[in-house]
Amino acid sequence: MILRRRGRDMKKVLITGIKGYQKGISPLFPPTCRYYPTCSSYAIEAIERHGALKGTVMGTARILRCHPFVKGGFDPVPDKFTLKRNQTK
Repeated sequence: MILRRRGRDMKKVLITGIKGYQKGISPLFPPTCRYYPTCSSYAIEAIERHGALKGTVMGTARILRCHPFVKGGFDPVPDKFTLKRNQTK
């Protein structure tokens, strides 16, 4: 019970931090994310669906995949935990 509550609390903290970035920092710079949804939106959804630890790992892997040498495109959060790009078209 306590671990479950801590997990929920950690999810809230992480999501609040990402939303703060989206509202306070991201608008100061031109859009650069090569994927849809954006990396920050992807991280929020991954945390909501897979929990704080796995969601954070998935979001971090997504950010590391997002660079000028990748084509990008549609890359939704997969139903199952994975660090690879979702190949759904």
